[in-house]
This record gives sequence, structure tokens and C-alpha cells, in this order.
Amino acid sequence: MTRVLVVDDEPQILRALRINLSVRGYEVTTASTGAAALRAAAEKHPEVVVLDLGLPDMDGIEVLAGLRGWCTAPVIVLSARTDSSDKVEALDAGADDYVTKPFGMDEFLARLRAAVRRGAAAADTGEPVVVTDSFTVDLAAKKVTRDGSEIHLTPTEWGMLEMLVRNKGKLVGQKELLREVWGPAYATETHYLRVYLAQLRRKLEVDPSKPRHLLTETGMGYRFQV
Repeated sequence: MTRVLVVDDEPQILRALRINLSVRGYEVTTASTGAAALRAAAEKHPEVVVLDLGLPDMDGIEVLAGLRGWCTAPVIVLSARTDSSDKVEALDAGADDYVTKPFGMDEFLARLRAAVRRGAAAADTGEPVVVTDSFTVDLAAKKVTRDGSEIHLTPTEWGMLEMLVRNKGKLVGQKELLREVWGPAYATETHYLRVYLAQLRRKLEVDPSKPRHLLTETGMGYRFQV
């Protein structure tokens, strides 16, 4: 049973999500404040978090930052804020997806399923270790190390890196990458790719402004080069 933490200060939304998720077999924990959300995450270890940004005690971005310090579960932001700058800020802070209110339940559930798939631990595939001059990717263990230390990646960051590494030297198209990592409904959400590739470069490239391994093919897609 997949554990979901839903964080929102609107009782009707908490109730609707609790009912809809519970009848579909999810184990649901709810919280209406940022502090309660962080406590619940520490106690319940959710496999996916649904997070409202407009909480009464702190901004949802602060909660997201608190979670990302130790929690690798995918986070879906649920917010009435529709500006693209708000979306980019949330994605840049470590969110895996951004759903605006009001939302359709069918679409939300599809996005939740996609987030769960991204966060699920895959079976050991026995894939090789890929070594560059600045970082090492262990596909089997799903780990990245740099200078002898493991680099923390969110499930979505790992999904994007893994697909590029598995297609080493090949151009991976924008739509192909979006469909594989986020799902078919995201084929036009190219800003997700820009945000996440920038995050990967900051974490992995020696000089993120002059990447040697995570390359952009303008207007077409991305390429991983050893």
C-alpha cells in the first residue's frame, strides 16, 4: 500500500483527497500546517507528498526545503498560484510536479501515479557503472558519487539522469524525455527539462555554465557524453 502525505489547510480538499486516495488503495496521512507536515513526514515516511504552498504557519516552499534536506519521496505541489515564476521556484526547490487549483481529480490521480512510478525503487538490473572525469553513475545501485561522496538526487533528477546515461552519446528528444520521466501528459512541459537539467549540472558538472557531460542540443533535446 503506497503511503501518501497530503498537506493542505483547506478541509474540503483534505477530505476529498483522503476519500479518493483511500478508495484506490493508498494509505493517506493528512496535515494542515507546515509543522505538522514535517512531523508526519518524519513519522510516516511517505512514498509521495502532496503539498499546498499557502499554509497558515509557513510557506510551502519552506516545507519543501525542509523535506528535501532528508526526504527523497516525490513531491507534487498543489497550489492556487498560477504564475510561471511560482512553478519554476517550486520545481527549483525540489518539487517533482506542480498542479494548479482548481484541478480535475482524474488528472491529479494520473500525476500521482506518475510520481509514484518515479519514486519507486527499481529492481537491481545489473547495469554497469558509468564513470566520467567529474562524477560516477551506478545504474544498478541508483547512486551518483562525486569526489568520493554520494550526491543526493531527487527521484525526478535521477530519472532524467538515468535516461540520458542509458542513451550515452545519443540525442534524447525533449518529448521523449518528458514522456519517459514525467508521463504522456507532460509532452509540452519543456520548462521542466530546463529546470532539472540546470539542477543536475549544478550538482554534477565541474563548471555548470560550461557543461562537458550533460549537453543541450538546442531545440531538439539533450545528450550525455562521457
